[in-house]
Amino acid sequence: MKTKVKNILKQIWKVALLLPLMLIYACSEDYLEPAPISAISALNFYSDETELEAGVINMYDGIQGINSNDTDDLHGIQREFYLTEMRSDNTKTKSSEGEAAEFESFNITPNNGIVADYYASFYNIIFRANVVLENLGVASEAKAALFEGEAKFVRAYAYFNLVRLYGDIPLVDRLIDPLDKETAFTRVSVPTIYNLIESDLSTAVANLDNTYRSRASKAAAQALLAKVYLTRGNNYDQARSLLEGVMAGSYSLETNFQDIFFKELNDEIIFAIGYLSDNSDDSQNFSAEWLNAVGRTTGVNYVTDEAATALDALGGDRTMYSYRIDATQPEFNQVVKYIPDGDEDLGIEAVSSNPVLAGNDWIVLRYADVLLMHVEAIMAGGTETSDPAALASFQAVRDRAGLTDAVTNVTRQELLDERRVELAFENHRLFDLIRFGEANTVLGNFATDNGFSFSESDLLLPIPQREINLSQGLLGQNPGY
Repeated sequence: MKTKVKNILKQIWKVALLLPLMLIYACSEDYLEPAPISAISALNFYSDETELEAGVINMYDGIQGINSNDTDDLHGIQREFYLTEMRSDNTKTKSSEGEAAEFESFNITPNNGIVADYYASFYNIIFRANVVLENLGVASEAKAALFEGEAKFVRAYAYFNLVRLYGDIPLVDRLIDPLDKETAFTRVSVPTIYNLIESDLSTAVANLDNTYRSRASKAAAQALLAKVYLTRGNNYDQARSLLEGVMAGSYSLETNFQDIFFKELNDEIIFAIGYLSDNSDDSQNFSAEWLNAVGRTTGVNYVTDEAATALDALGGDRTMYSYRIDATQPEFNQVVKYIPDGDEDLGIEAVSSNPVLAGNDWIVLRYADVLLMHVEAIMAGGTETSDPAALASFQAVRDRAGLTDAVTNVTRQELLDERRVELAFENHRLFDLIRFGEANTVLGNFATDNGFSFSESDLLLPIPQREINLSQGLLGQNPGY
């Protein structure tokens, strides 16, 4: 997207979001925080198809987030690693200090600003999707179907992340009045949220084609819906069918593992969020934060000894492109995937002149994930499989890693281990542990070994305290907080 267009869009949305805030401020002396972000505004409506497509693009801009260190900004996925990788046995802080250390120690408070940022960011994404859905009537029939598919994919993606992280959450499937706190703050059950997710993704599968890799596509909707089915532990046959639909398409594994992360929109990418280097509006700084003395709040998402040991044992050719020793502090290991300043020894060039203005796209779905989910779908909740189709998918991922010994059987633990080393530091590990039913054991042992305290209630994040305050008693807190 051209920068000028994005700047205009951002100005429009700042005004669009400001109006409902002013309305609720004028109506209440108990104003504490911004108004419900799914609120109706006259500026939320479009007059023609071109304007509507700008609104479609703006959904992805919401996922992309704002590259800043301002706590008032919404950072989208740029801080997702705190809530996922750093709550698993994969990554940690360098110094075990500050708000970031709450994640690695399973000691998160409801006032944690990163938790609140993510919650607000993803409800803002839902708001943007609802705006598109409200305006489909200004588009031609063909375009309206495509835009509906994109908006429902984005809304489902946002809700899928929120429901897995926070549990019961408010369901806002339309634009609402700024004063409709009942809808904005009433938590509904996890199954109800999943029903909307499945319905939205089914529409996306039906409406979309595979034109894009940095916007929603049919394949992305198929893969995400399959992951939803696997997460819920139902519809394994349908999950398999969806994944095989993706496998029949034009996607393939990159020959060189490094290229996945440094050759944008390559053949393995199914859905990625795009960034542009050296551009303050469209870049990201999360990859700089993972380095020593480079980013603004450096020394987070550092590789744990446990993850390094797993990669050394099982990673094959992936290991050197997954983590490296910190040259300045060799007692620490850093993530290699997405590094913005390059690595001459690994043949990785810098992606930007300024590491905090990095342009690495963030990969949400890629083909290796699809192949490993294919094995999981065939396993159908069982402990192992020797099904030829499953073995072929598993073997393909291992062959690319240089692990070419023939596989004749795959156990559930082997599949979980393979997902760990293939998808390391891509924000999958926590969700995989939960989906495979291993989170309590693995994270409990990890916490004990590292002097932390972990309980099952730590698998959900707290509902942000500022949201509870704003709800005036409608929002309840998760157990354990």
